[in-house]
Order: sequence, then C-alpha cells, then structure tokens
Amino acid sequence: MDLSAGGQVVSRIVHQHASHPVPAYHRPMQFDALFWLAALAAFLVGSSKGGLPAVGMLAVPVLSMRMSPVLAAALLLPIFVVSDVAGLWLYRRDYSSPNVRILVPAGIAGVLVGWLTAAWVSDRAITFLISLVGLGFCLNLWLRKNRDAPALPPQRPKGWFWGTLAGFTSFISHAGAPPFQVYMLPQQLPKAEFAGTATIVFAVINAAKIIPYQNLRPYSVDGLSYAAALVPFALAGALSGAYLTRHVSQRWFYLLVQVSLFGVSIKLLVDAVMG
Repeated sequence: MDLSAGGQVVSRIVHQHASHPVPAYHRPMQFDALFWLAALAAFLVGSSKGGLPAVGMLAVPVLSMRMSPVLAAALLLPIFVVSDVAGLWLYRRDYSSPNVRILVPAGIAGVLVGWLTAAWVSDRAITFLISLVGLGFCLNLWLRKNRDAPALPPQRPKGWFWGTLAGFTSFISHAGAPPFQVYMLPQQLPKAEFAGTATIVFAVINAAKIIPYQNLRPYSVDGLSYAAALVPFALAGALSGAYLTRHVSQRWFYLLVQVSLFGVSIKLLVDAVMG
C-alpha cells in the first residue's frame, strides 16, 4: 500500500486548515455552542443508524458551522462507529442477506480505493458527481410514466458498482447514502429490511475507515474523550430513529427516503459549486 499518499493527504489537510484555530474539542470540555452543535450532529448520526434515511449526512454540515469540514468528519467517525453498534442490535433480525453479501465486500473495496487515491482525488468533483447521480435518480423516479414498476431483485454487477461507489464516497466525505439508495430503492424492500441492510453495510464500511483515518489524521485522547461525551446523544438518536421507522407506513417511509436523497443531493451540489 502506498502510504506516501497518506502523507500527501496529511500535508494537504494541514495546509488547507492551518488558518483554523485549535478545535475546541482538543481543549478542556465546555458545554458551549460547539458542544451542543456536536450533540445535535451526534443525534442525527444516531437517527440515521436507527433507520431514518440520509439524516446522518446532515451531521457534518451542522458541525461545519463551527469547525472545518475535515475536522468535523474526523470527530464524527467514532460517533458513526458507536451508533453502528446500536443499529446492528436494533436491526439484528431485519436485513437482506443477498444484498449484504454483495454490498459489504464492494463497500470495503470502495474504502480501499478511497484510501489509495485520496491524495489525487478532487473532493469537489466527487461531490458534484454524486449530487448529479442522486438528483437524476429521483427525477427519473418521479417523472417517469410507469411509476408502478415491479420490484427488482438484487443484482451483483449493479451491487458491486454502487456498493464500491458508496464505500468510496463514504471514505471521502461520509456521503455514501446516495449510491446505496440508488441501488436499493428499486428493490422495494420492506422498510425494516431496507434500514437493517443499510445499517450492516455502513457499519462495515465505517469500521474499515478507522485505520485509514487514523493513518491520515491521528486521533488525540482529548478528541476521543470529546466524542465519548457525545455517545449518549447518538444512542438517543438511534432509539428515536428506530421508533419512527417502525411506526411510519411503508409508503411514507420510501417517500421520506426519496425526498431525503433529493435534498441531500441538492446540498452536495451546492457544496461542490460553491467550494
């Protein structure tokens, strides 16, 4: 593995964010505005692991109001991992085995590709591409004449492609949901099975990101302690998300998935254009 690429990424991050002050989570903890923004971000992450689609992608933008997006993504990875554990327990009986067998190895491959190419990949270009994919999928779904298309079965070639892309974009910017949803939505799975499959796939992807993230930007004890203080908010979000997912009708659940995908795609497009 070319670890020199990691060194280039570290240099790039340091250069891009050298003007930022030392993050508050590297100083003694205070229950200030940053903490409560981080708590909200952790709650959103937990809610997504509880089954509410795409809301976890709002966490980095929320936290970026008080720190750089790179630092926000690094702080939130431990929250994603802990929330994944809660999600795995909540959906331990609800998931699609065929899709898990296809998407898990594809997602790991995507993380590996992201790690190896991190020094050369343009974040803005990837974000722009993913936004167009999400928007195009939603518009095609809503505007096509035959909206009652039959459910599609799991398909290995498509699953390998979208799963790898999900792992790759998750590594680059925690934005793996749109590729995953583009592949999964046409299957029209029961809502709990859809949510459980997402939980398992992204739990593995997030676990696969730990070593690369630690290599690219090592975690400090203070940073991990700060993340640990946010865990209760993430767990509360996971329980709330699971409750809402199980009590929302199938029709409204999938409409929420589609609207969330569309909204997140617009947000990604704006991020890519505005830089």
